[in-house]
Amino acid sequence: QVQLVESGGGLVQAGGSLRLSCAASRRTFSNYYRGWFRQAPGKEREFVAAISWSGGSKYYADSVKGRFTISRDNAKNMVYLQMNSLKPEDTAVYFCVADLNVEDLRLGAIERIHFWGQGTQVTVSS
Repeated sequence: QVQLVESGGGLVQAGGSLRLSCAASRRTFSNYYRGWFRQAPGKEREFVAAISWSGGSKYYADSVKGRFTISRDNAKNMVYLQMNSLKPEDTAVYFCVADLNVEDLRLGAIERIHFWGQGTQVTVSS
């Protein structure tokens, strides 16, 4: 069973930073895009960021551009999300994802995304 396991969530004050990590096991996700989604209470799950296999292409939701940075280390089968200047509206459960089609990620086609982690809670206090 392929697993994506997130870590690094927690409670932080507004303006602070967190770094999320996602470890993949049982496959290397060669040629897969990897990314992050989030879901706030009472809201739909939404796209946050994605990165190509080479790391040369990165995509961000408008709401996080300039504040969040996605990166990956293929040798370690890891993907990261550096979150700076956090706002209370960033509070959500953050999910690690993997898929071959970046448009499925960017468009939030949740039902077509192949691999999901269990999520990690990020809470930003005001």
